[in-house]
Amino acid sequence: MTAPIGTGPGRALVAVYGLFSLAAGARAAVQIATRFDEAPLAYSLSAFAALVYIVLTVALARGARRLALGALLIELAGVLVIGTLSLVDPAAFPDATVWSTYGKGYLFIPLVLPFVGLYWLLRRR
Repeated sequence: MTAPIGTGPGRALVAVYGLFSLAAGARAAVQIATRFDEAPLAYSLSAFAALVYIVLTVALARGARRLALGALLIELAGVLVIGTLSLVDPAAFPDATVWSTYGKGYLFIPLVLPFVGLYWLLRRR
C-alpha cells in the first residue's frame, strides 16, 4: 500500500502550490490582458507555469502520483531551462516570468519547490 501524498505535511505542499497557482495565474492574467504585446513569450510562460501549478495542486491533493510526478518534472525542467535562458539571453525576456532567473522574483521558491515536491512524492511510496 502506498502512503497518501496530500495528507499530513503534504497538505503544506498542496497549499504552497495552490498559492503559487493563484499568484502566477493572476500575474499572467493581468500581464496578458494589459500588455501582452510587450513580452508575449514571458507572459505566456507565466501562464504556462500557473497551469502547471494548478495541475500539481490538484494532483497532490487527490493523490494522483503519476500526474504529480510528470508535472513536477515539467516544472523542474521549466525553471531550469527558462532560468538559464533568461540569464544567457536577457533580451528574449524583456519582462520576468515566474521561472526567470530561477524564480528570483519569488524568492527562488520556484527553484526549490520541485525538489521538495519530488522528495515528498518519492518518499511517500
